Amino acid sequence: MSRPAFPRFLSEIRIPGPRVLRTEALAGLVVALALIPEAIAFSIIAGVDPKVGLYASFTMAVVIAFCGGRPAMITAATGAIALVVAPLSREYGVEYLLAAVVLGGVLQVLLAVTGFARLMRFLPRSVMVGFVNALAILIFTSQLPHLIDVPWPVYALTAVGLAVMVGLPRLTKAVPAPLVAIVLLTCFTVFAAVTVPTVGDQGELPDTLPVLGIPLVPFTVETLLIIAPSALAIALVGLIESLMTAKLVDGITDTHSDKTRESWGQGVANVVTGFFGGMGGCAMIGQTMINVKSGARTRVSTFLAGVFLLILVVALGEVVALIPMAALVAVMIMVAVSTFDWHSVQPSVLRRMPKSETTVMVSTVAVTVGTHNLAYGVGVGVLVAMVLFAHRVAHLVEVSSVLDPDGTSKVYRVSGQLFFASSNDLVFSFDYANDPQHVVIDLSAAHIWDASTVASLDAITTKYAARGIEVTVTGMNHDSSTRHQRLAGHLAGGH
Repeated sequence: MSRPAFPRFLSEIRIPGPRVLRTEALAGLVVALALIPEAIAFSIIAGVDPKVGLYASFTMAVVIAFCGGRPAMITAATGAIALVVAPLSREYGVEYLLAAVVLGGVLQVLLAVTGFARLMRFLPRSVMVGFVNALAILIFTSQLPHLIDVPWPVYALTAVGLAVMVGLPRLTKAVPAPLVAIVLLTCFTVFAAVTVPTVGDQGELPDTLPVLGIPLVPFTVETLLIIAPSALAIALVGLIESLMTAKLVDGITDTHSDKTRESWGQGVANVVTGFFGGMGGCAMIGQTMINVKSGARTRVSTFLAGVFLLILVVALGEVVALIPMAALVAVMIMVAVSTFDWHSVQPSVLRRMPKSETTVMVSTVAVTVGTHNLAYGVGVGVLVAMVLFAHRVAHLVEVSSVLDPDGTSKVYRVSGQLFFASSNDLVFSFDYANDPQHVVIDLSAAHIWDASTVASLDAITTKYAARGIEVTVTGMNHDSSTRHQRLAGHLAGGH
């Protein structure tokens, strides 16, 4: 009997050797430095104090280091979750947001138990590309309010920040370019006494450790109805992005990770962060890539990233408050640019890509951007993919016939996948009025997938029987035969 998944992490805690520990610690420090501006920026997107995003990044990184299924993956406050919770935060306040985060975590645990991770295999690539592109667009558009009706130096600072982040990596990657841009712009605005909006203007920064507490909301059905849609979106969007990131890291490191454990680990992390005043989050593709490319391969780097982040913010809170908002806007624009899958919109790729795939991607992006809800976009994208796939497969069914030389029997050969979309027209592929006394329907090159096909076969045999013609169905494989024997003659409307 296999051991329970939840307590198994206790046996996985191992102290690495000095060399590995050094690599993991340095990777965690680099990630922590890069997390600070993004956590603050995501807080502003969500409409909450910067400390809410910073607390989330700390608690989630620490919890997922123990509970997650993918070592070296970074979980923290993210733009995807910030976009999901922003409407709830604006309308009802931060306490309702925290309650939604807790409920979203509970839903993620339930989805993990019911095998949601296994369903990821049914998520088409075009939907995932649309998800990523829509996320990038929403992150970019969320920065536009910070560029409207602001002092003119904001535009100059933003442009300089973008130039630094584009140019510095071409010279060196020893330090994160976003961090360098933020330090330079902050120093300039402070020493030059340039008056522009700063992080301190956006809300309170943490100066203490997060405190455990229950969200201050009424425990009523009305509250549940208010937070449930956001909680479901947090659960679905968080799991989709986390599992996509885990799959990406699996490929880079040539290792396999436990996706089910990662799913409930994300849920536990969100429950914990909600009780500690964090805005929730999920796995971060960008920060995970920084961590992995820095050489990290264990949970130590993830744990230390969270710890270093909190230490830096609590110790340097007054300095962080001086960061100009223009610097964070530049960081988030670069995040949006790097998140967008530019390869997917290249003319050469679009010409080569089937129109159905492009339609699925565009519909995912359009619905997501139109509703500002990533869960809606993914849902519509999957639905469109299913409809287009069914339509395409339905036209792959062929029916050919051969009449015996003596004219006493006729063989119809059916090939293709028979299901509700393709079997509806099957009834009209037979010449009932002119066929001989014996008809053979050969299904050796076909497969019966559902009751609709069995009902269609019943309708065909009924039509022939009304004319006194005997029908024999042959060639069914085991699965088709089992389904046909169980349902044939028992379906209403099989005429």
